[in-house]
Amino acid sequence: MDLNAITSSYRRWAPVYDGTFGKITRTGRRRATEAVNGSSGRVLEVGVGTGLSLSDYAPHLEVTGIDFSDEMLARARRKVAEEGLSQVRELRQMDARSLDFPDGHFDTVVAMYLVSVVPEPERVMSEIARVCKPGGQVIIINHFARETGLLAWIERVTAPLAGWLGWHPDFPKARILGEDALQVTEERPLGLFTFIRMQKTAAP
Repeated sequence: MDLNAITSSYRRWAPVYDGTFGKITRTGRRRATEAVNGSSGRVLEVGVGTGLSLSDYAPHLEVTGIDFSDEMLARARRKVAEEGLSQVRELRQMDARSLDFPDGHFDTVVAMYLVSVVPEPERVMSEIARVCKPGGQVIIINHFARETGLLAWIERVTAPLAGWLGWHPDFPKARILGEDALQVTEERPLGLFTFIRMQKTAAP
């Protein structure tokens, strides 16, 4: 999926995202933010979208959100202003494949419903690992392809519609597990989605 397709797709989704996909993803967002709220320090949410998760982060955190879609970010900024979300320090337009942050800058990096959307997800995971502190955590929530059953068939049939949908319904989990610096410490199903917690290996 290229950036033009993503931009076009999320321009269509932005006005209705909260009331449609936002409802489907609520459980996963709460699970992710609960996992983050037990920690401290700087948090980066990659693919913050319309900011649906921002009010769920604990006040003691310092949250930065990035997204490629200006339309999505405009809605996120309105939420921050209207709800007075002091834990949100910054919202920036950025390509997840080239994060404009120094190495080891964040204690936690979160990517919810992102990795099956972006081009070059392996490169995105490499950037996520780079900006996470050694010993820090990475939280991934996403739908991953089934290997068998009715859902697997539906995913294969709808795969050619990825550009219109805005995500890959047949996205294989293996594509995010190849980053040597990130080790999976927890994985659990969340209905159609999967919660994955990783830890960045500490520097020798």
